[in-house]
Amino acid sequence: MRARRALRRRLPAAVLGLLAACAAPPDLVFHGGRVLTLDHDPARGADPADGRDPSAVAVRDGRVVAVGGEELLESAGPDTRIVDLRGRVLMPAFADAHLHPFGLGAALSGLDLVGTRDFDAVLARVAARDASLPSGRWLVGRGWDQNDWPDTAFPTRDRLDALVPDRPVLLVRVDGHAALANGAALRAAGVDAGTPDPEGGRILRDAAGEPTGLLVDAAVGLVRAAMPPPDEAELEERLRRAQDHLLARGVVAVHAAGLGAREIAVLRRWDAEGRLRLRVHVMLDGDDDELLAHWFARGPELDHLGRGHLAVRAVKLYADGALGSRGAWLLDDYADDPGNRGLVLTPPERIREVAVRCREAGFQVCTHAIGDAANRAVLDAYAAAGVRAADRFRIEHAQVVAEPDFRRFAELGVLPSMQAQHEVSDAPWAEDRLGPDRARGAYAWRRFLDLGVPVPGGSDAPVERVDPFAAWWAACARQDLQLRPPGGWHSELAMSRDEALLHLTVWPAHAAFREADLGRIAPGYRADFVVVAGGDPRRVAPEGVRELRVLETWVDGELVSAPDLGSAARPPR
Repeated sequence: MRARRALRRRLPAAVLGLLAACAAPPDLVFHGGRVLTLDHDPARGADPADGRDPSAVAVRDGRVVAVGGEELLESAGPDTRIVDLRGRVLMPAFADAHLHPFGLGAALSGLDLVGTRDFDAVLARVAARDASLPSGRWLVGRGWDQNDWPDTAFPTRDRLDALVPDRPVLLVRVDGHAALANGAALRAAGVDAGTPDPEGGRILRDAAGEPTGLLVDAAVGLVRAAMPPPDEAELEERLRRAQDHLLARGVVAVHAAGLGAREIAVLRRWDAEGRLRLRVHVMLDGDDDELLAHWFARGPELDHLGRGHLAVRAVKLYADGALGSRGAWLLDDYADDPGNRGLVLTPPERIREVAVRCREAGFQVCTHAIGDAANRAVLDAYAAAGVRAADRFRIEHAQVVAEPDFRRFAELGVLPSMQAQHEVSDAPWAEDRLGPDRARGAYAWRRFLDLGVPVPGGSDAPVERVDPFAAWWAACARQDLQLRPPGGWHSELAMSRDEALLHLTVWPAHAAFREADLGRIAPGYRADFVVVAGGDPRRVAPEGVRELRVLETWVDGELVSAPDLGSAARPPR
């Protein structure tokens, strides 16, 4: 008893106050590790790697009640669960500020074409899948990238038609902004030599005017419209796959881009049934006027059912296409395609009109813009709509920005939501598209940070794989996990290691209006954690970054995934 009183005298006053305020022992205490709280601001010169990290965290009712040292064990009661970290790192769970959960689930169950080194490899995977599919089913795949092939020209449907002549096939490019359709899919969609290019899209044609099968941006929608829509069971299966995949990688909070009414209904049902473990910040499909009218009339849903797992308060728009398929809207011609400046997917006046309606109704706007012309047009539209910093309007991707426009992000309070893995994927060919001068303004998160603009990060999955440590390393080293390219591509634009952690935790929380309860380990914050093996990300040597991995994912103080055990560890509350 005397030793316990002496130990309590050594407890910091703030810790004692918090524990007393609990009026009961904590439910859970982590100890014996290194706690990365991320409860700091690099702009103030704080050094979280100065050797003074806490080693313990106490949790009650799903929230952090105290952060400190081993003395927190003294607060435990007979029913408190004690978790020994065994020297490992405990840090806030990861967030992903831009992904497509239902698209990710579809990709996980569909034909995976990521990593194919040539078109022959694509055809081999198509043949294998065709042999296993029931008659009458569409064959859908995703993930090919002609920039990784010896022949970087877009593929055509000739060999695909010979391989699969009768079953409709749609093979979506890795970025989702182009696809290869076979003849059966084109026939199902009514696309032929007489079909005009849709607004914001392009049908590539041969010398005789016949479609080659390659469709860009809005033209892909012509074929998608002919596909049978997924039923409710399939939507639920996609969400289940995506949720398990994300939690196993330590990603808990996601910003879901461009959802429609059916996907939102599934999320609301899962939240009501307690099956939704992710925290989802929904961006409505901005092309669906009926959906927007419904939500603008009812107003944003800040917290469906009060569990902190589902909010509907943003709208997703598309200003242009993607750089890899030469659909990004540029101020000047593509360096490797004279005469082409990309595609305008949504007219600027439409972006301004939606932005005005969103401000009036209390919704955030998140507009996809990759090219420098697209970024400028969106900034102009937001300015015309009277955007304020408090609105937290966003530009998704913000990949190529002209020199005068970096400062406009800061002046307007617009957040650049960027995906560091895009830079690594695109680095081998981006300068060919842009030329050396424009490349210095590409994937330039350092430019934003130097202006005091936070950069929320994510994966854009299924465009990039869900791998927070690969994203973190891309942000701070501008390399992949194999340390390529040597020295990093335009390394002067990199983040610090500490900023790169905030990029995947604190800043996405801010971008979703959740900075008061997500992204940090601090009293009052949600007990969403990951246990990390492989060392402290702030200190690990470059050769060791591949060893970093998530061992456990905790949500609301509940263990929900332990990947090394091969399955979800415990159901949610």
